[in-house]
Amino acid sequence: MDIFRSLHFIPGNRQDMLTKSGTLPADVLVPDMEDSVPDGQKQQARELIKSLLPTLAQKGQLVMPRINALNTGLAADDLAAIVGPHTYGVTAGKVESPWEIQELSKILDGLERKAGLPIGHTKLVPWLENAKAVLNAHAIASSSPRIAGVAFGAEDFTDSMGVERTDTGAELAYPRAAVAVAARAADVLAIDTPYVNFRDTEGLAREIKSVLPFGFKAKFSIHPVQVEVINKLFSPSEEAIAYARRVIAAWDEAAAKGVGAIALDGKMIDVPVVKRARSLLALSEGMAKS
Repeated sequence: MDIFRSLHFIPGNRQDMLTKSGTLPADVLVPDMEDSVPDGQKQQARELIKSLLPTLAQKGQLVMPRINALNTGLAADDLAAIVGPHTYGVTAGKVESPWEIQELSKILDGLERKAGLPIGHTKLVPWLENAKAVLNAHAIASSSPRIAGVAFGAEDFTDSMGVERTDTGAELAYPRAAVAVAARAADVLAIDTPYVNFRDTEGLAREIKSVLPFGFKAKFSIHPVQVEVINKLFSPSEEAIAYARRVIAAWDEAAAKGVGAIALDGKMIDVPVVKRARSLLALSEGMAKS
C-alpha cells in the first residue's frame, strides 16, 4: 500500500498556482482538470498540466491529476495528455461502478504501451460521490490492481442525496464508514473529502479527528494552509510511537517468559493490541523514508 497523507488540489488552468505547488509539503499534488476548471478552459488546463508535469514531479512528490468523469467524453483526452513517467496516477471523478474502472484501465493500458511504461504504472483513485457509488464502494475499490485508494466526495454526495451539508457532518457518517470499510477490505487507502472552510484550520483539525476512527488515512486539501494540519494529524504522534514501542518491548519480554497476555498502564495487552502497535511503527517508518 502506498503511503501518503495529504493530496493537494491545484486548479489546472492556473499556471501561477501550479508552478508554486512544489513548495508545499503535500505528499501528492493533484492538478485538477475537473470541477475547478470552467468548461471553456478544459483544453487549456489539459495542455498546461501536460507541459508542467516534469516540474511538478521534480521534488519527488507524487503527481496525480484529476481527470473529468468518463461520461463527459473528456477522460480519454485527459489521460492521453498526462500518462507518462512523471505521473504516479490519476484521480477520476464521479465513478459509480467497476465498469468505469475497467474502461479507464483499458485506456491506460494502451497509453502505457505507447509511452513504453509497464502496464499498471498509472494508479487510480476513484471518487465516490453519490449513493450508487457508496453502495458499490467495495466492488469499485477491488476492481483493479491499479486502485491505490478511494476518495469520498462529500459535496457531490450531499447534493445527490438532496440533504444539507452541515458543520457537524452527521449526514456523512454512513457513507464515510461505508467507504472506509470498503477501502480496508480491498487493502487500499481511504481518502477523505476536502474541508471547504479552508481558512478554518481548527475546524479542519476537528474534522480530521472525527474521521480517524472510521479508518481514513489521508485527506485532500484545497488551500496551502491546510497541508501541514493534514500531514500532522494523519501521522502517528510522538506519544503514540513511544507507547507502541513500550507495548512491543513489554510483549517481547513476556513472550520470552512464556506469558500470553500482559498488562501495561492498567490495560490488557494481547495479540490485536500488539499488531496495532507494530502496524503503527511500520507506518511511521514508511513515512520517514518517503
